[in-house]
Formats: sequence, C-alpha cells, structure tokens
Amino acid sequence: MPSDSSKLLVLITGGAGFIGSHTADALIREGYRVRILDCLDSQIHGQTGVFPSYLHPEIECIRGDVRHAEDVWRALKGVSFVYHFAALTGVGQSMYDMKNYTDVNVSGTANLIEMIVKHKFPIKKFVLSSSRAVYGEGTHECPNCGIVYPPIRNRGDMKQNRFEVFCPKCGQKTTSAATSEDRPLIPISVYGWTKKLQEELCQYAAKTFGLPMVILRYFNVYGSRQSLINPYTGIVSIFYSRLMAAKAISIYEHGIPLRDFVHVLDVVQANLKALDSDLPPGTVLNVGIGVGTSIFDIARALARAVGKEPQFEDHGEFRVGDIHACVADLAQTRKLLDYAPKISFEEGMREFVAWAQSQQTVDLYQKTVEELKTFGLFSQTHSKVNL
Repeated sequence: MPSDSSKLLVLITGGAGFIGSHTADALIREGYRVRILDCLDSQIHGQTGVFPSYLHPEIECIRGDVRHAEDVWRALKGVSFVYHFAALTGVGQSMYDMKNYTDVNVSGTANLIEMIVKHKFPIKKFVLSSSRAVYGEGTHECPNCGIVYPPIRNRGDMKQNRFEVFCPKCGQKTTSAATSEDRPLIPISVYGWTKKLQEELCQYAAKTFGLPMVILRYFNVYGSRQSLINPYTGIVSIFYSRLMAAKAISIYEHGIPLRDFVHVLDVVQANLKALDSDLPPGTVLNVGIGVGTSIFDIARALARAVGKEPQFEDHGEFRVGDIHACVADLAQTRKLLDYAPKISFEEGMREFVAWAQSQQTVDLYQKTVEELKTFGLFSQTHSKVNL
C-alpha cells in the first residue's frame, strides 16, 4: 500500500457503474487515489447527468467519453494504473444497435490505448473488463466426440422446443462443461464480438509495445448498484423489477439455461489481485464462481431474498442469440491470482435486495420484448408450460 504522501493514482473508465464504483471503494481502502471517467449514460444512470450518490467522496469524477481524445488525455494525466470498464453491455440490444456498440466498445478502447502509446503515459498495469460473451456458447461435452465448442443454436430446433446444445460433429445432445480461457472464441452477439475486439487490441498493445495488460473475462456479475432502470444488463434486475411490480416472471427456454453468477465483491477481489499481480502482458483469466445456476433457480433465490411468492409464466419463449450454458473454469485464476470466490449465491442475493429496496425501480421488461420482436430476435415455440 502506498504511503499517504505518495498515493498512486488509478483511473477507472466507466467508474460510476456498479463494478467500477465497488472497485473504487476497495482501492481507496487500500490507500490508492481514484479518478473515474464516465459519460453517465442515461440508460444506466437516468437523465440527471449527476454522478451517483453512492460514489466515495474521495473519488475525483470527470464526466467525459472514452471516444474523445481530450477527455482521455485529461483523465490519464498522473495515472499509474488503468481499469477499462467503459462499455455498452446489453447482449440483446447490441444485436440491432451495432454502430453504437462498435463505436463505444471498440473505438473507445482504441482511443484509450492510442493515447497511452502516443503520449508515453507510464502505466504500470492496464486491466480490461472483458466478458464470457467472447466464448459464445459455453464449452460442452458430447458422449461420442468429447469436448466440443458449439456455434449458435439453430432457430428451427428452438422453435421445435429443442433448446439443448447438440454436438456440431455428430448431432448428439451435449452437457455443459467448464469453459477455459484457451478455447476458441466464437461470439454470437455484437456485444461479444466487440469484447473480443477489445481483447485483441489489448493483446496487440501488449505484444507490440509491452503494455502490462491483464484481461479479465467476467461471467454474470450481479450485486448492489446494478442499474435498476436498464433492462438490458442482466436478468437479476429484470426479475427484481417484475417481483416488485407484482407481475409474473417470464421464464425463457423453460428456465433450464445455466449461468455462472458471480457477486460484484468477488469481481472486485479479482480486480485488486490483478493490479498487484506479476503476470505476463496479455494474460487472460476467467472471473466467475465455477458453478452453473439455472435461470429458474435464479428467479426462486431472488424471490426468497425479496420475501415474495413468485409468479411464473412459460410461453416457450426464447431470444435469438442467447446461449444455453456457460460456466467458468477457474483453474488458472485460482493459480495465478490466488482467487477464491467467497460470496454464496443466497448471500449475494440478500445483499442485492437489501440495496435495491432503497432504490427506485422501473419495470421495462415489455419494452425490451417489443424491441426484440421488431428485429426478429424474440420468438417462441408452440407449447406453453404451466408453472
């Protein structure tokens, strides 16, 4: 930890968001100074244009855009470490908002790295928040062919109520397996594609200029300060808004898809360990808990934390571009970062709900459905399941 007279300065792009703000809190506790650069996107933060009240009072806040050279120059002055979190994050929305996602996620990252290289900012560590979306469908195991890396599922199969993943080699039904960092990247959404390009830009900078890059692939992050007004950034906030509005939760794909849900405080643990690590430039590591939880079980756990009896409806609905299952292989993260997730799913849900109950929430689920329908990204089978 640096002494009070020589505190090192950390820049967090997108630092007003829930992962960035929790990371900032932890850094300040460790003795760092923190500056954030955030455009305060109205879809996440509302229309006020004001930095959220949960930000630590010692944080230096700059309102600006990672795509704008002058904002990035101002933010980088005097900085020793960079966390690059600024990005548009909705998978479904990215499928039809391609220009925006590419501009913010790819051009913004290129601008940030270019400023560091051209102006020789002495960055000691650059941590990129990537995503499990770069994998596309998670790793699966076929009884005949072993480990396989399936492409996007066939819409025709899904219309016929066949939501499972089938082997791309022999057609047999597969089971979910742990997804490791060294497998092929086959993103199936524009968001996933932009995160893959972010990674490639960082790898290029690491190899060409020796920039000390660490790439963390977050799985499904949830927790306090998660936006409750942005319906594109996670099912926990969507399910919560439905519960609070006393409306039925729509269960896609009969609730069987698996996700690796990791609490934001475990993500913060990995973030800080990455800053202190002595890893080769360009190292890539998964950040999850290594356990798959079904969509149905997520909804039930959230309802228990809220203390409400949930209502479910299943119309055989599915979103084109969604994956069936993706669970992190944490072997490398445990070995190289000494990372060990500590927050249980039930505990994490209670933490989220305790915070969310003091916030305003808006149920925008139907709005997202209508938008997805407009672009042919929302469909359903001919069967309905009573829950």
